Amino acid sequence: MGSPAELIDLAAQRPRASAEAERDLGRGGAAARSAVGAPNAVAAVVAAQRLQEFRLHYDGDERVLWCNFDYTGRPCFAPRVLHESQHVQRLVRDLCQGAVAAGEEPPLRYLVLASRMPGVWNLGGDLELFATLIRRRDRAELTRYAHLCCEVGYTNFMLYQLPVITVALVQGDALGGGFEAAMSSNLVVAERSAKFGLPEVLFNLFPGMGAYTFMARRISPGLAERMIMSGEVYTAEQLHALGMVDVLAADGAGIETFYEAIGRHGRRHPAHVALRQARRIVHPIGFEEMSQIADLWVEAAFKLDESDLKKMLRLAGAQDRRRERTHASL
Repeated sequence: MGSPAELIDLAAQRPRASAEAERDLGRGGAAARSAVGAPNAVAAVVAAQRLQEFRLHYDGDERVLWCNFDYTGRPCFAPRVLHESQHVQRLVRDLCQGAVAAGEEPPLRYLVLASRMPGVWNLGGDLELFATLIRRRDRAELTRYAHLCCEVGYTNFMLYQLPVITVALVQGDALGGGFEAAMSSNLVVAERSAKFGLPEVLFNLFPGMGAYTFMARRISPGLAERMIMSGEVYTAEQLHALGMVDVLAADGAGIETFYEAIGRHGRRHPAHVALRQARRIVHPIGFEEMSQIADLWVEAAFKLDESDLKKMLRLAGAQDRRRERTHASL
């Protein structure tokens, strides 16, 4: 992972490999359009993507795109992870929108976000970057990062109004922005040993890129606020009892349990799509709401003092050590 200074200009963080993949897909969208209804062609388009932070796999039999975090650095939402997340979302759009417009079944039913890092799903925002931008008083770049997180979360929830269900398969820890990302998914599947938490209050901040928006649609706003302010870590079983985790899986059985939950050959897909539509009618979510909360988060971040920033950086160091221990054990 680069130094904080190398990460400042978020606009420059689109990796060359990701840009090349977009051009491969782009060329008028011909590759994606020709792949509609042809699993082998879709698999070829997916295999052609050159991403650094994700590993993709297309299950043509069940029309599932597996998108696995495959972190090159700290297991968090570094700018490149966010940009590649957007790339995957646009890939799904380009693969599916032609079929939907033609009244045909698209080549994808589910987009699953999982992780290849044992014990870790995602540990949250880029804390080192936050501290650097706050110390430099660079409000514009911190706001840009926060809004980018909102764009990724909002798109994960809406996915361009396509009949594709987004799924968070959590096998490990989902903390801070990782918790937010999981809650932005239409379906949350978690193994029993998975842990969820919002540690921002430990350095006098709050999770501002979707936590309150998505949690308050699944549980009461009062309970969401208590969880945000507690700084506690919750088990998957606790969140399942609250209705924040939709499907609880035994440890090691997350993938099998996901397939059981969706039914073979898309059997439950129409029900999942209809339920998601109903949820959006009852609890609509707007990007403006999310961006306004993100702006509040930026204002709060610039009120942190040096002791808060040191706590933030200690937590970032703990994330690094977690990654080092995991790699050493492999």
